[in-house]
Amino acid sequence: MSRFRVARSVPLAPEEAWRRLTDWPAHGRRVPLTRTTVLTSGPSRAGTRFTARTGLGPLGFDDPMEVVRWEPPSGGRPGVCRLEKYGRLVRGWAEIEVASEAGGCRVLWTEELSVRGVPGVFDGALARVGRVVFGRALDGLLGRSSPSGRGPSRDGRSSNRLSS
Repeated sequence: MSRFRVARSVPLAPEEAWRRLTDWPAHGRRVPLTRTTVLTSGPSRAGTRFTARTGLGPLGFDDPMEVVRWEPPSGGRPGVCRLEKYGRLVRGWAEIEVASEAGGCRVLWTEELSVRGVPGVFDGALARVGRVVFGRALDGLLGRSSPSGRGPSRDGRSSNRLSS
């Protein structure tokens, strides 16, 4: 299994960052060649299921997920959302944490995944790609960019603050 982590500090209230990060269809608009469809009705909560479909036309794969932990930030308490991935090709989990900090909040995205047919020797490369792809998605969802204005820093860990 490949594990990676992406951290961001942003000048948003934790509740606003949480709202943006748990807008599942918005994730699909931020990940190249991906569309996200929510399969359950009502607001997001534990039990919410959705599928991210990545590909071009009939060539692609589904990444079905379910929210298994849903604790929005409230009263100074950090928020945590945990997703379980149970697809045929991609399995694992992702956890989104949102905590208050001076001038805004800190977001931490941690993901552990395995891709069917990809040997463990490629875990490092998969983690690097994950940091880039999810770093850019987080930047877009949170309305931020790197100092160059083109996304996260090369290491995917830039935490420069930007004004809205």
